[in-house]
Amino acid sequence: MDERSVEQRLGDLERVEAIKALKYRYWRACDGKDPGAFRACFVSWGASIDFGVLGRFDDADRITEVFTDIALREVNGRPVIYDMHHGFHPHIELHSESEATGVWTLAFRQVNLLNGTETVSSGEYDDAYRFEDGGWRMSRCHYTVRWSITRPLASDTVVMQ
Repeated sequence: MDERSVEQRLGDLERVEAIKALKYRYWRACDGKDPGAFRACFVSWGASIDFGVLGRFDDADRITEVFTDIALREVNGRPVIYDMHHGFHPHIELHSESEATGVWTLAFRQVNLLNGTETVSSGEYDDAYRFEDGGWRMSRCHYTVRWSITRPLASDTVVMQ
């Protein structure tokens, strides 16, 4: 039986839900091409970020620059990269009222009009979270691709926005 009080258990549930909301906000920022919202999901300084082929970073400022360059790239006034992040199967462990870790599964899809390709992949996030400045932020965000398929877009492919 759980020896904690109802208030303690409720507080833990609220922390877990706030961490889930943070991760969902992060993916919405990615898909919405919003560098400010993307950066706000990370601690103010010193995050450990490993996005494989996109690089490893010891602070969120540099990955925000990389994100901005990719997400906001346009040709003839139109975006050329379209992403879709669907995260699920969260497992959040609280270590204190201000520290937690979590793992997530990601289903990712990208249309790259520069290369004329579509990529579909699946991977896993290994995160750490810290309560900072009144909200939860990621202090570690490591992503590992489990599998990926990249295929050419058909010549008659139409991308609407």
